[in-house]
Amino acid sequence: MRSIIFSIFIFLFSFECKAQTLSIIPQPLSIEQQERAFTFSPQVKIVSDKDEFENANYLNTYLAKYYQVRPLMQSNIKKYIALRLLNSKQKSYSLDEYTLMVTTDSIVITGTDAGIFYGIQTLLQLMPAEMKMQFDIPCVAIHDYPRFSWRGMHLDCSRHFFSVEFVKKYIDMMAYYKMNTFHWHLTDDQGWRIEIKQYPKLTSIGSYRKETMVEKNFTPYIGDKTPYDGFYTQEQIKEIVKYAAQRHVTIVPEIEMPGHSQAAIAAYPELACFGMSYDVLTKWGGSDVVLCPIPEVIQFYENILDEVMALFPGEYIHVGGDEVPDAHWKQSKQVTELMLKENIKTYPGVEAYFINTIEKYINSKGRKMIGWDEILDGGVSANASIMSWRGTEGGIAAAKHGNYAVMTPGDYCYFDHCQSKNSMEPLCIGGFLPLEKVYSYEPVSSELTPEQSKYILGAQANVWTEYLSTPEQIEYMIFPRMIALSEVVWSAKTKKDWWDFVGRLQYHFTLLEFRGINYRVPEPEIQLRPLAENKFTLGITSLKQNSDFYYTTDGTNPTSSSLKYSEAIEITLTPLQKVKAIAITKSGKKSIVIERSK
Repeated sequence: MRSIIFSIFIFLFSFECKAQTLSIIPQPLSIEQQERAFTFSPQVKIVSDKDEFENANYLNTYLAKYYQVRPLMQSNIKKYIALRLLNSKQKSYSLDEYTLMVTTDSIVITGTDAGIFYGIQTLLQLMPAEMKMQFDIPCVAIHDYPRFSWRGMHLDCSRHFFSVEFVKKYIDMMAYYKMNTFHWHLTDDQGWRIEIKQYPKLTSIGSYRKETMVEKNFTPYIGDKTPYDGFYTQEQIKEIVKYAAQRHVTIVPEIEMPGHSQAAIAAYPELACFGMSYDVLTKWGGSDVVLCPIPEVIQFYENILDEVMALFPGEYIHVGGDEVPDAHWKQSKQVTELMLKENIKTYPGVEAYFINTIEKYINSKGRKMIGWDEILDGGVSANASIMSWRGTEGGIAAAKHGNYAVMTPGDYCYFDHCQSKNSMEPLCIGGFLPLEKVYSYEPVSSELTPEQSKYILGAQANVWTEYLSTPEQIEYMIFPRMIALSEVVWSAKTKKDWWDFVGRLQYHFTLLEFRGINYRVPEPEIQLRPLAENKFTLGITSLKQNSDFYYTTDGTNPTSSSLKYSEAIEITLTPLQKVKAIAITKSGKKSIVIERSK
């Protein structure tokens, strides 16, 4: 039915197409482009259906901020941007589907409420990445909808706390690329970040750690001797939830249990099996101290979830469930008695008892539970959804079992992993996840049948913050990798093409700067072609075009005052010498320095 509707749409538009030169990411399902253009100017106005006020206001605010034009919503004007909400009779459109038609006289976005918002994001990418009050927008006919319903980004606000303002910016950055699920990691061993009114010590004690481990100084441990705290009030959370909803982003809160809970146990020691006193963890990694799987503790967490579910109206609640050590339980008489009473044979079974009990409570409130793939180990209900992070196996097993899964394997989707193996790269947790590898990811395994594939909801990138303490560091780690992931989860599999993506990405580097977003400048690549003894042809390239390259051969790190590379050049390089190079953008942003010897 979709193809019939769009065929009529294209026929009515009726124009000759030229080769595609647009830089839209993620790549739309179908684009037709004309030589002509719509001229945007201060005289252009926005008209919309009455139910589309929020989308119209979003567009109006964006244009005012970035182009100093506020096209107040009006009617009876000659040139306009129209937002047309589909009525109830037009059921053939999916939830996020839209059409965008740009002619010389009008711009019309038609779709569902969410679809219109995504159409706006596409429209904004047809505009220049510089402040102008008048410019041309190419005439196009675009029909588009996403491949996956879960297009996620995660942010760990436990290890490091981020302001309300930055969380909103994070949501904006997601929305620009049609990402629709914000997985908000709010509790862990190193800090409890959400106000729970019934249990005030969760924030008065649990949000505070006396210091933070310096870099990777585990043994011997070195702390920074600086107290660290922060949490979100319920009013702030309501504000963020509303802000996200206006951008069609659903927030999935994560309340870790039964592991990664030392911050909660520090506030309420009776949550552990032995009632001992603990501090909020100051080093990275996980704690051996876990929740005791007894009725009183489960009731405690059900009370927490009551307040959490009142704040977050989304379908899913994330309960963690990962990395639960069993040493604490093995020493507990209460756990031994529980295992005998419930005929539980293993400690993963103890976790399953805890998680499944919590899930029943979540389900009783009309919500669904999702957890990390460890919850599969002891057995899960048919209703549980899985977040597959220890590779793809968990998600594949879940789908084969009939459980929904979100794919977030560390090798492809952990954006706290290093972006190069170069020692000049900023401190990161480890691993190696370059941009091309993110783009290459395919969320649906070939092991799955078409029917089983339906249980793959989508994919998500995770941003753990042990070594990321500032907004600038977060942005450096997610861009441009999130842009690549957006095409993985939105665009049709057949639309993916790495070098075509790289070509379109060039505009987005400029767009990121225009929008005030930090990003990692791709490092240059040095080529040395031997000519004779100690003689080479030097070539320098980069994924980012229009950067200036500077190099040295004397052992010093290059700067903008070093030799500037413009074309392949013959150089002399002895066995003891290295070529070092750096890319510097027109705005002055710098890549890391790379080096190569003969």
